[in-house]
Amino acid sequence: MLEFLKVILLGIVEGITEWLPISSTGHMILLDEFIKLDVSSEFWEMFKYVIQLGAILAVVVLYWHKIWPFKNDKSQSGFVERYVKMDKIMLWLKILVSCLPAIIVGLPLDDLIEEKLSGYMVVALMLILYGVLFIVIENYNKHRRPKVRRLSDITWSMAAVIGVFQLLAMIPGTSRSGATIIGGILIGLSRKIAAEYTFFLAIPVMFGVSFIKIIKFGLSFTAYEAAILIVGMIVAFVVSILAIKFLMGYIKKHDFKVFGWYRIALGILVLIYFVCKNIFLA
Repeated sequence: MLEFLKVILLGIVEGITEWLPISSTGHMILLDEFIKLDVSSEFWEMFKYVIQLGAILAVVVLYWHKIWPFKNDKSQSGFVERYVKMDKIMLWLKILVSCLPAIIVGLPLDDLIEEKLSGYMVVALMLILYGVLFIVIENYNKHRRPKVRRLSDITWSMAAVIGVFQLLAMIPGTSRSGATIIGGILIGLSRKIAAEYTFFLAIPVMFGVSFIKIIKFGLSFTAYEAAILIVGMIVAFVVSILAIKFLMGYIKKHDFKVFGWYRIALGILVLIYFVCKNIFLA
């Protein structure tokens, strides 16, 4: 029972931090310092990524009408006009362009980054760095009018730039949503459109990452491991729905600076904690 309570807490943290620009993977790494699941290190490495599938399914449910590219309009005679929503097809093609940097550059470096950059120091520094960037960019952006207020206005070059920013999120503590939202705002997207595009971009990215992690781990789950993973995903799904609704309501009237200050404060606390811990253990 204690282990499942830990999983529920992890699912809550994942559901909140996956969509708020404060780094879900960074929080999961830090939480593991205090709440360790009774599982193998191999399973944990897989779990902290695959639990994100629950969060991704929340996007699919909430935004189904914006992302499903097919229809059945009997008033149209042509096949494409009757069955295909071309604006949604174009959106998915642009999302594919945004995925290319991660596929070309990110996948070959995945194991190296996981091995070398998953420590608390990197997580803390990235929390602080991107916190500062959020504040600086929001101040810079205060008197600028966004050029893009509809998903259909995102250009191919914009999609490619957002993909490059997403690549930066491979470093733990960065935040995939944080990196892509920063990139989107810098190139002229409104906060709402930058957030929505980030949500949609997460669908193929996180499905792909989860698939790779599961293949690396293998499909030989024990009943206990499968139960833990399912419970974590369900909790992440429910909490993600609430987190997404909160974020989209929040950014209608506020900017992202509060998340920047949160990241800075958390990063400093992490540094203080681990420095004190290392001194104590020494």
